[in-house]
Amino acid sequence: MQTIGERLEEARKRKGVSLREAAEATKIRGDYLHKFESNQYDIKLPEIYVRGFLRTYANFLKLPADKIAAEFNALGHAASRGPRMPSREIYGRMDLSVASGASAAAVEAQPEPPAEEPAAESAPARRPAQTFRSGMPSPGVPIDVILKIAFAAIAIIVALLLVVWGVKMAFSGPKKSSPTITAGEPVAAQPLPEQTVTLVALGPLDVQVKQELDGKIIYRGTLAAGERMSIVKRGAILITYTVGKNLQLEINGHLYGMPTTGYDRARIE
Repeated sequence: MQTIGERLEEARKRKGVSLREAAEATKIRGDYLHKFESNQYDIKLPEIYVRGFLRTYANFLKLPADKIAAEFNALGHAASRGPRMPSREIYGRMDLSVASGASAAAVEAQPEPPAEEPAAESAPARRPAQTFRSGMPSPGVPIDVILKIAFAAIAIIVALLLVVWGVKMAFSGPKKSSPTITAGEPVAAQPLPEQTVTLVALGPLDVQVKQELDGKIIYRGTLAAGERMSIVKRGAILITYTVGKNLQLEINGHLYGMPTTGYDRARIE
């Protein structure tokens, strides 16, 4: 008949994991697991923890934990060894702390040890819900502190996005009252004093500017991105453009966009 250690070792190898991987998965020190597989249970811990570790390891290896615990009890370890008081030590990722001279040690990163009599235990080991731990043994960080840090980070990101949006809006040009710009057919207009208008190309496009009063074409050509072309108009003008979003007009120091983004014609008074 196989011993407990032989069954544990055979199940681990059948599962295809090393002692180190098993220790990381169960949060039990690797030297303890090695001793269990060698049928050595004197790991200088109270009997209740040894039995609890065996149950956890058996559950991880898909072995009957109750049967393993019963076989361990049948070995008579509890009768041959009195309870030991645990000192302040760290076993792998488990913290042991002495509550008082006669109290048992509280285990944070392992499942709660079972009672003396065998009991069904199939639930996996749970980590504390209110602490956050890394691979190194360190004090738990309260979850409310983690939430406060997360909310602060989100607030900072939102503030940065608002700042970027404000800067973008500031450089997109002032929103001022624009001259009357309408799409459609020419409307008869009376002669007006001459006025200088600058065509500003935000991207490449073709433009034609025609004097509405007499039908004279005062500019026709292709503007490259960043190019500016100043014209002198008298009264209303008709501007035909191929890409409206790439054209702005500078009048009296203010920039105005076209009423449409694609190909169209606009009347500028």
